Amino acid sequence: MAFTDIEIAAYTVLIEELFWFRRRPPLHLRDQLREGQRFTGHAIELFFVRPAFNRPGVQVEESLAKVQYVRTRQVWHIFWKRADGKWHRYAPCPATDSLPTALHTINADPHGCFFG
Repeated sequence: MAFTDIEIAAYTVLIEELFWFRRRPPLHLRDQLREGQRFTGHAIELFFVRPAFNRPGVQVEESLAKVQYVRTRQVWHIFWKRADGKWHRYAPCPATDSLPTALHTINADPHGCFFG
């Protein structure tokens, strides 16, 4: 079963308060760079939308991280997108017990996987 509307609303507030609040682009860049999240099934993908480097007027999504909830085990799996364009489990901390802990792990990014 996918996230309910109530869960999506609660998770959106958590993502805003615990993640985007700290990672939001500065005011002078917000017309060029914006943040977003996508809820698909039991997964939440975090991304930036920015202008394409060599194509004026074209916007591209740059994925940052993905977290996936496993209801049967009540655990959140953390993924990062490697250069091959595929999602891979984040080996230093592949799973957490809560979304706030997963967001903190992504925000800290000690290995430079999410923000380079």
